[in-house]
Amino acid sequence: MLGFKHGRKIALAPLLARLIAQRLSMVKADWVIVPVPLHRWRLWRRGFNQSALLGRELAKATGATLLVDGLVRSKPTPMLGGMGRAARMRALSGAITVNPRQAGSLHGKSVLLVDDVLTSGSTSDACVKALKRAGAGRVVVGCFARVLDEALDVV
Repeated sequence: MLGFKHGRKIALAPLLARLIAQRLSMVKADWVIVPVPLHRWRLWRRGFNQSALLGRELAKATGATLLVDGLVRSKPTPMLGGMGRAARMRALSGAITVNPRQAGSLHGKSVLLVDDVLTSGSTSDACVKALKRAGAGRVVVGCFARVLDEALDVV
């Protein structure tokens, strides 16, 4: 995952998305796929949003609509690696909102929220809350990797 996210191995996106899609048989063409957003400065520095790359491939596999700008990270957040759940929640407070131009596309829809790694769940929680406030129906989180709680206790 580190090679994909930080090592610019973006060619891994189709393989990783296929592996995610195998667990998401409920996602159909009437769903909307929304990647976890990066703040514009981080996107500019990194050059890509790894969740958006996964979302693009998942949209191809499922026929669902990709809303790459469905969510916006409106304030920069520090790198969350190494932070505990409470610190992550504080850092994300008010950082993620629904893009007002896409709110109508989310209302009443089943949404697949795509992330690369689910660590504490704080980022997903912030995204799901924003999607639900915008009227999204069902929200399912799809990710490639999950950090076990035992590993978080070490941090």
